[in-house]
Amino acid sequence: MGTRTSYAPGTPCWVDLGSPDTAAAARFYEGMFGWSADFDLGPDAGGYGMFVLRGERVAGIGPQANPEMPPFWSVYFSVADIDATAARVTGAGGQVIAGPMDVRSAGRLAVFADPNGSFVSAWEAGDNPGCGLVNDPGCFVWNELASPDLDATAAFYRDAFGVGVDRPDEGVIFTVDGEPVCGAHRGGEGEPHQWSIWFTVEDCEAGARLAEELGGSVIMPPTPMDFGVGALVSDPQGAVFGIGSVDDRRD
Repeated sequence: MGTRTSYAPGTPCWVDLGSPDTAAAARFYEGMFGWSADFDLGPDAGGYGMFVLRGERVAGIGPQANPEMPPFWSVYFSVADIDATAARVTGAGGQVIAGPMDVRSAGRLAVFADPNGSFVSAWEAGDNPGCGLVNDPGCFVWNELASPDLDATAAFYRDAFGVGVDRPDEGVIFTVDGEPVCGAHRGGEGEPHQWSIWFTVEDCEAGARLAEELGGSVIMPPTPMDFGVGALVSDPQGAVFGIGSVDDRRD
């Protein structure tokens, strides 16, 4: 079981989706992963909701903030002091896009852009530390950045978020207390310079077929990878995410 109640600073702790049609997206992910969607109807919630699996919050969903951009999944890094993080981000060559701001008593968030223009968010926990369940089938398991400049990427995330950096061949692995937490690779031709969010499934090939049956698309078919079998799919609104077989997954 991947139950979590806290995250060390520098660890990806939350993911959420900005969608132009949150109701349709909720139906897709309910069918895809067995989630249930719990939308906050309060006037200050902005239409934001939580995806829940086995009684634990596993992801968020809200209206797409910028209709000129395609819908996409975002990742949040846990930080101890979000104001200090914002200062480190700008000092490392990044930009503050939004925040830092309070989210009721749940915590504080900010949205940044790294020196290559990739968006990344930060979360200073209050009542809500982040995903209550990870790694298990239907849960967030990994995130990977496609970067045009791995040297700049490694330096920025090291300086801004305090993560360790390992440099295997043709990639970067970011670590916290010596344990891998996420990675980066050199983006291929036409590949967007953004973080991809990955979820665990029992069977990657069956998961890709299910995504299509639910109205989504297969971007990259199930392919053997160093962790097992992975695929890139999109929901009906066009938000891309990864699915990986549970065998040999990263814990």
